[in-house]
Amino acid sequence: MIVHRHTLISEDLFAKRFVCDLDACKGACCEVGDSGAPLEPEEARQIRNHIDAIRPYMTERGERAMAEQGTSVVDLDGELVTPLVQEYAECVYAKKDARGIWKCGIEQAHRDGKIPFHKPISCHLYPIRLAQVGEYEALNYHEWPICAPACSCGAKLDVPVFRFLKDALVRRYGEDWYRELETIYTEWDRQRGGSSDDVRAAR
Repeated sequence: MIVHRHTLISEDLFAKRFVCDLDACKGACCEVGDSGAPLEPEEARQIRNHIDAIRPYMTERGERAMAEQGTSVVDLDGELVTPLVQEYAECVYAKKDARGIWKCGIEQAHRDGKIPFHKPISCHLYPIRLAQVGEYEALNYHEWPICAPACSCGAKLDVPVFRFLKDALVRRYGEDWYRELETIYTEWDRQRGGSSDDVRAAR
């Protein structure tokens, strides 16, 4: 792991390649899984407070499932998450577009200027998963078979995971943090094949 300010960064974010290929995967991450997208308490509050503006971007079955479960739920692991349409497994906030690609209704409402917040940071950052390790927030790369097209596309375009997720990382940690991360990556890339020591940023 690489220490950068208050974060611990898996080297997989530098070594792995990733670019979403929605034409290939059809946004399957919104449809497949045993639990909804992790939510921070403030995100759950924002969704609850702006649900009327989000409803037009939801399916009828998504609305029914949300009415039964609430705008957020606690899953079997004790995590706060978005509800699922149980009989189909998709997120209640997901809806297919004209091309049959699942899109996030929260994100679409934000893009249309209907709500002041983006989709959950856990979705925006994927395939990065966050975990608290002492005083640090750890950024780990999560592998999921449904994202094989993204790995292939990323390899073809030679885009490291962290660069694909620039907007989400800037949203989470700020422009300065991201610029420093680019510097760390340059040094890490230079050292490959040489010293195996971690590249460490000044805290």
